[in-house]
Amino acid sequence: MIELRTLTPDDWPTWRHLRLAALAEAPHAFGSRLADWQGDGDREERWRGRLGIPGSYNVVALLAGEPVGMASGVPTDEPGVVELISMWVAPAGRGRGVGDELLRDVERWARRVDAEVLRLSVADGNAPATALYERHGLAYTGQVGDLMPDGVHRERVMAKSLR
Repeated sequence: MIELRTLTPDDWPTWRHLRLAALAEAPHAFGSRLADWQGDGDREERWRGRLGIPGSYNVVALLAGEPVGMASGVPTDEPGVVELISMWVAPAGRGRGVGDELLRDVERWARRVDAEVLRLSVADGNAPATALYERHGLAYTGQVGDLMPDGVHRERVMAKSLR
């Protein structure tokens, strides 16, 4: 059974553990690099700050009490638009519905805060993530997202109307 747990800044060690694992296991899928969050970047106040973004929602998924996935919802500068960020499922949680549960939970949060649009950016070529998002009604907008750490590729923007 998948258990979801909402995080607060005090849960930063759990978030840190998952985030570092995500950046190590799937560096191609994120706009951040593992090196950015290690060394001088690996500070308690930075992890707390990430979980304390005003208006954000941060959740982890647990299987048998072990954290196997994470996702966040954050407000944007656009009224009525929220963004799904930092979505990742550990290999031990893949194929077990963890990604579906995390995405549904962030969408429920988006509806609770009266968002009109749920948006995300996905690395071009990340077929498993794209399939998950499409299953939940997100579609490509035609917009390109940020430049990936390789300095060549860009993310692709997907969105879903919540109205």
